[in-house]
Amino acid sequence: MNQYLLSIYQPDGPIPEPEVLQPILRELQALNEEMQAAGVWVFAAGLHPPDTATVLKAHGDEVLITDGPFTEGKEHLGGFTVIQVDDLDAALHWARRLAKVLRNLSVEVRPFQS
Repeated sequence: MNQYLLSIYQPDGPIPEPEVLQPILRELQALNEEMQAAGVWVFAAGLHPPDTATVLKAHGDEVLITDGPFTEGKEHLGGFTVIQVDDLDAALHWARRLAKVLRNLSVEVRPFQS
């Protein structure tokens, strides 16, 4: 079995209104429960906005600490799901399901190194 990271990218800006967000969150919960029942779900989490990030980078013996995201952009990593499946085809199956639930948000699929 291989583990895959399903990264969810969302646009910068305000959180959608509850009437938009609540149906998506219900569908996401149902999909997470389906993945758990199928035995592929490892864990999932949403992230705070990118302005809560702190980036550290070593320069020789010094470590520079910067508030904010590593890169400025129009999108940011908003959450992720880790799954454990046989192969990329199986990971893409669940990523397609996730992309449909999240509507216009992008989902990146990436395997963990073994």
